[in-house]
Amino acid sequence: QVELAESGGGLVQPGGSLRLSCVVPRSLLNIKSMGWYRQAPGKQRELVATVTDGGSRKYAEGVTGRFTISRDNAENTVYLEMNSLKPEDTAYYYCAAAGGAVPPSRADDYDYWGQGTQVTVSS
Repeated sequence: QVELAESGGGLVQPGGSLRLSCVVPRSLLNIKSMGWYRQAPGKQRELVATVTDGGSRKYAEGVTGRFTISRDNAENTVYLEMNSLKPEDTAYYYCAAAGGAVPPSRADDYDYWGQGTQVTVSS
């Protein structure tokens, strides 16, 4: 089964920064929408940010102004730049990809997922 490959997670102090990367296998064609989700212990998976192949971006309310999603179509890679990190940002972060031009409104409607990468914000 094809999977996306996330990297870049780790332990960071409050106020610090991390950059997550997600590589989409070249065997996957026509990926239009990409997203980052996160899931904290005991909580449901929640949307963090999405980006279309045209560069249109959307963010969850709690990360707007601190996180930036971007994609390099030539490298088949999507990034999540996270600044001013807070303890409540601690979660497992997942990359997702879909073939539709409009990012799915539900996580279940994404076609491909990665295994996730742990982000821990703690002093």
